[in-house]
Amino acid sequence: MNVLITGAAGYLGSTLLKRLTENGGLIRKIVAADIKDISVHHPSVEFVELDVRSEKLNEVLKQHRIDTVVHLASIVTPGRKSNREFEYSVDVLGTENVLKACVNNGVKRIVLTSSGAAYGYHADQPAWLIEEDAIRGNEEFAYSYHKRLVEEMLSEYRQNHPELEQVIFRIGTILGDSTNNQITALFEKKMMIGVAGSDSPFVFIWDQDVIECLLRGITGTNTGIFNVAGDGALSVEEIADILGKRVLRIPAWLLKSVLFVLKRLSMTQYGEEQVNFLRYRPVLANEKLKTEFGYTPALTSEEVFRYFLEKRSINAKRESTVAS
Repeated sequence: MNVLITGAAGYLGSTLLKRLTENGGLIRKIVAADIKDISVHHPSVEFVELDVRSEKLNEVLKQHRIDTVVHLASIVTPGRKSNREFEYSVDVLGTENVLKACVNNGVKRIVLTSSGAAYGYHADQPAWLIEEDAIRGNEEFAYSYHKRLVEEMLSEYRQNHPELEQVIFRIGTILGDSTNNQITALFEKKMMIGVAGSDSPFVFIWDQDVIECLLRGITGTNTGIFNVAGDGALSVEEIADILGKRVLRIPAWLLKSVLFVLKRLSMTQYGEEQVNFLRYRPVLANEKLKTEFGYTPALTSEEVFRYFLEKRSINAKRESTVAS
């Protein structure tokens, strides 16, 4: 088996590469593709500098006789200088380029990371979302909307190109030893911010559980769409209780107004669309992952969160010791 990984220098890509080189087995060759160099170096890994939007992808797939593509390249947390057009070109057009190249070069399987964000953030969505529920990613929230567009594209490819097997993971909020993103930033505040009238539940998944799913997606026989999340969910109050903090409840209209002003004053990169991001969190049911895909996450949502906090505390103490 020859595997190509897009976004190989990223958080998940680097972790997956490390696990693949440790496991060996069925995989003969690993091609790590990214626009920046990778941190994992191993005789079985060949790095290729590659933008997922490039036509060069066809040459790479053909040259290395790739039969499985793991598509991880995506813009999860845009930089301050990013813009919607660029994010669309990477997330959506980049994925379209990957799919076309897979079909053109006889790739047998593609394994992709989607997100719970693909379901969107809506007041009328079910308390627990299953894979058959509608994909309604919000247009005002770029990442969510792009995941929706990608999944619609994948659906078309399942109809028109059934020879290309698909394994799609809709992933909850990932936490690990050193996770640092816009979600974890919420936990750093003096108080947890909550929207009045909403529990704002979070489902967490351990990064090592995600990696295990990706490994099984590469080497296993199961195909399909699977929610990837730990058992259970944590409300804002439960998270605040674990953190030993208070919850500041703000009416939705007031929070939208504040974010609207702050963004236009360039005091924050997040606008009023973030209110629904907090207010209507997609809560992923993982029954299909356990029964059909055959994998039960090692840690529940609460266990993942406590694990993350423990590791964060250890890392902070280590950094303090080094600094002193």
